[in-house]
Amino acid sequence: MAITVGKTDSGDTRLSLGERFDFGMVDQFRKCYEDLDEMKSKSLVIDFANTRYMDSSALGMLINARSFFSDSKVKIKIINTNDQIKKIFSISRFDTKFDIS
Repeated sequence: MAITVGKTDSGDTRLSLGERFDFGMVDQFRKCYEDLDEMKSKSLVIDFANTRYMDSSALGMLINARSFFSDSKVKIKIINTNDQIKKIFSISRFDTKFDIS
């Protein structure tokens, strides 16, 4: 499934991920957030509602996105993670780097 780009109710940009967030998504994910470079919203929301699997390259993709926006005031929020993905974020200490809910 492709990554879809939309808006949240509060006007932030939302990237909704597919069932798998893995190495095969590197180019598509990068293109999605790089295309948002001129965005006016203060938050980029990455929605894991449909995601059932992610590998270690997904962690790298999230760090790269965070680095890409480091000079701007854009905050990255990660939402709708299942328990397994939440545990991966906790073990890798991503909960200290991102707003995860």
